[in-house]
Amino acid sequence: MPRPGSIGGLALVVAGLDQATKWWALRALPPGESLPVVPGVLHLTLMRNPGVAFGLFARQGGLVVGVALLLVTILVFSARGRPAAGPRPWGMGLILGGAVGNLVDRLRFGAVTDFLDFRVWPVFNVADSSITIGALLIAWAWWKGR
Repeated sequence: MPRPGSIGGLALVVAGLDQATKWWALRALPPGESLPVVPGVLHLTLMRNPGVAFGLFARQGGLVVGVALLLVTILVFSARGRPAAGPRPWGMGLILGGAVGNLVDRLRFGAVTDFLDFRVWPVFNVADSSITIGALLIAWAWWKGR
């Protein structure tokens, strides 16, 4: 079990939050309908994405799962025993948690559950947000450390 404050601990929190919000979305949101939270800004729209970002590789389910498993494995071995201090480890924990959250969906349903709809971007979820924020943290740390 990962220690609190570790990359693995952060990843577990992110994956758990992602799965909890998707569980809620699957039970509360009607498929094919969009519920405005802030009309024109934030809507809740239940969708399934069999691909990766922006629906790319939608017909490559086995390849997507295989690559996701490989990336999660690499991140797990890279993160073992490291504390989540500083932007790089936080980024790794966010990316790992998001990747695990989406991988769980792919293995269970063959597609990722998305529901956050800001109308100017494709519909996404907590895992997608975590992966994006994690990548930005790592890029920022790399840029700052140059």
